[in-house]
Amino acid sequence: MSIYNFVSFLGIFVLAFIAWLFSSDKKVVNWRAVLWGIGLQLLFAFFIFVVPVGTKVFIFMNDAVVKVLESAQAGTRFLFGRLALPPGTTNEAGETSLGYFLIFQGLSTIVFFAALMGVLYYLKVMPFFIRVFARVFTKSMRISGAEALSVSANIFVGVESSLVVQPHLAEMTLSELATIITAGMATVASTVLAIYVMFLQKQLPTIAGHLMSASFIAAPASIVMAKLIVPETGKPATLGTDVKPYYQRENNLIEAIINGANSGLKLLGGIVTLLLAFLGLLALLDIVLGFGGGYLNKLLGIHFEWSIRSLLGYLFYPFAAVLGIPPSDIMPVAKILGERAVATEVVAYQHLADLMAKGELASPRSAVIASYALCGFAHFASLAIFVGGTGALAPSRLKDLSKIGLRALLAATLATLMTAAVAGTFFNGSTILLGG
Repeated sequence: MSIYNFVSFLGIFVLAFIAWLFSSDKKVVNWRAVLWGIGLQLLFAFFIFVVPVGTKVFIFMNDAVVKVLESAQAGTRFLFGRLALPPGTTNEAGETSLGYFLIFQGLSTIVFFAALMGVLYYLKVMPFFIRVFARVFTKSMRISGAEALSVSANIFVGVESSLVVQPHLAEMTLSELATIITAGMATVASTVLAIYVMFLQKQLPTIAGHLMSASFIAAPASIVMAKLIVPETGKPATLGTDVKPYYQRENNLIEAIINGANSGLKLLGGIVTLLLAFLGLLALLDIVLGFGGGYLNKLLGIHFEWSIRSLLGYLFYPFAAVLGIPPSDIMPVAKILGERAVATEVVAYQHLADLMAKGELASPRSAVIASYALCGFAHFASLAIFVGGTGALAPSRLKDLSKIGLRALLAATLATLMTAAVAGTFFNGSTILLGG
């Protein structure tokens, strides 16, 4: 074990301690959930990174996602032609790519993956896996069956995960609601996984496998952080019980595909809207900061980059440091971690790909850890989406959801960082894990 692996291991407990400092009630923390949650993360990461069979599973997951992604590109190439070709590629007609276009090459795959999830739900594949993980979380951590079920659903889907526990939302405790919102923001939906794979696949060929493993590790991490920051003070109605997923099954396979694709189109529109709004507002804020900061630089005789990205970089610097990232890479990674908080993970992943392409990260370890840390919807835009989306399913709980919203966002952010620390604990620079 190198010094960086040791730092990552210590970082797991440093992050947990930070969460405890912000706890709403430090005396009633469910330490069984915390310890089992950390243990499950370490167990899964050990299996993937160290055990030879686990490494083969990792490669299989990576190759499977890549093949599915190639299938997704068939529709985009038919509709958009050369605009859908990734840079440096050529189609069957001999036409070359016109360059990189996020909307045509990345975001449009969301519709395909949403349709695929619709098919897997109709065939009862997703409900089976969701219940398996829910049982593991319920029995090992002694949490409610409803919150365990929602967290398990978040491994595979996004904001719609609340649907599987809709009948239970009205009677849930504040801690249960916090766990559901935290898990939603600490994980990423499979429908958007393809975007991040397309960003990083050229620089990191096994990125799909890493993002898949991040999705599994993030589930118990989100429970750990939620139970530390908003401990259980009530008595959940489904404590320790097995809860079945609630969902409306389509009448036939074709209907499942259509409804899934339509849901994907709505998600695509939401992402595009958020990117247009937030990136524009951030650019405007940077102009204001640059104007005032430039005057201050002249007054004090200093040279400082006045931008949201730089300021948040300093805020996230200590968090990036405890992840076990080599010193020369801490600030670049800290900046993209801060950027994710305000500009969404899509922008942050794109900038991570740029850093790797330009060789501005000295170690592959930094890129892998950063890819885990960014694998979540832990930003202010998603806070409104998850609070509003869950509140729409249970209007009587909207006030409670709003009350715990910021705490859940903090828990989700710390959960994604814990996921990265766990990965950093076992990452050894193997060429297999890097795609060599």
